[in-house]
Amino acid sequence: MNDLRTGPAGRTAAATDTRTDRAGRTNGGGPAGTVRAVVTGIGVAAPNGLGTGAYWAATLAGRSGIAPTTRYDTAGYPLRLAGEVPGFDPGEHIPGRLLPQTDHHTRLSLFTADEALRDSGLDPAALPAYGMGVATASTMGGFEFGQRELQNLWSKGGRFVSAYQSFAWFYAVNTGQISIRHGLRGSSVTLVTDAAGGLDAVGDARRRIRRGTTAMLTGGVDGALCPLGLAGQLSAGTMATGGHRADRAYLPFADGAPGQVPGEGGAFLVLEDAESAVRRGARIYGEIAGYRATFDPGPDPAGPGSTGLVRAVRGALRDAGVCPADIGVVFADAAGVPEPDRAESRALAEVFGSAAVPVTAPKSMTGRLFAGGAALDLATALLALRDGVIPYTANVTAPGPDHPIDLVTGEPRRADLRYALVVARGRGGFNAAVVVRRAGV
Repeated sequence: MNDLRTGPAGRTAAATDTRTDRAGRTNGGGPAGTVRAVVTGIGVAAPNGLGTGAYWAATLAGRSGIAPTTRYDTAGYPLRLAGEVPGFDPGEHIPGRLLPQTDHHTRLSLFTADEALRDSGLDPAALPAYGMGVATASTMGGFEFGQRELQNLWSKGGRFVSAYQSFAWFYAVNTGQISIRHGLRGSSVTLVTDAAGGLDAVGDARRRIRRGTTAMLTGGVDGALCPLGLAGQLSAGTMATGGHRADRAYLPFADGAPGQVPGEGGAFLVLEDAESAVRRGARIYGEIAGYRATFDPGPDPAGPGSTGLVRAVRGALRDAGVCPADIGVVFADAAGVPEPDRAESRALAEVFGSAAVPVTAPKSMTGRLFAGGAALDLATALLALRDGVIPYTANVTAPGPDHPIDLVTGEPRRADLRYALVVARGRGGFNAAVVVRRAGV
């Protein structure tokens, strides 16, 4: 693997800063050129559905995957609820030789990457030797595996610590395991920008396709529903702790939102040079038309007009060559925390106008999937464009009075969608935005 870049305070950030390069370009990474990057495969593992079809059906039906957690004993811990991927038996999907050396989140990643490749119909072996790479996002890595080995070290001694601990916990392990499993020898990368990571990985993958790579397997899957993995998340003070009902624990943009519910899962996409996809007769879901990432180092004293999120959205629109009126739906970051939600809704109102574009947050049915959440939103946006339907924000009846947005609630909304915008924010100041164009537009 290559291109692991570390940002402020040791955070690993996108391999190319997309704010402004030396030539003054601000279009999301590299010369614009004529190469178009299209999505030809989708794979999903989500708390309300294992596999793309199951997830999409559950999302349109408003079925939530948030429930009392089963992955650890919650006695003594303040978190009681989580979004856990249902019905996942790793032995049915992962080769037996990989089971002792992989964490749960890597097994989910391998399943999801496999599904995306199968869905695309692309045979990596038919490409040039370095024609396909991997770009993934991760927030924590294999913390469940690491916690178990630390417990072995403490209670039994060093002889009982697995040799696989050396890499199974590592945040870049998914990129490595996926590339090895499928023989993907092209340029590869891992990005750590918290919940913005899924979009940053796709933006990086598009950049590599523009520079000559035929295809990229890209996205993000996270899964660290264990005390060690959640310790850092709890320290932020944004989690919905205590005895909330599952349907009242994660309420983006609602009055009295109690906070976030953690979850596991995410999505992978096969991103491909459009000419290659057309030449082999591939089914195309849509095009990654625009991308922009920005960074907020702290509170913005100038107000919402100059926030990083506004700059990210406007930059992605410019990169895609569209205006705000072209966007048919926004898939929101939807923190589920009052102040960040207010900042996001006001930023969207500044770009689009008050309640001028439908906004949705289907992650209210999955919880916050960390690096997997934005990738899952992007997959959902592609499915929405394909089917002409906007999924709704479950469990929220209406946005609070501080939110000047047209939040889709109650039931899915039919619409002739040509473009969708997906936005994501990560702890520490990361912002990312992607514009997706429907196939054939």
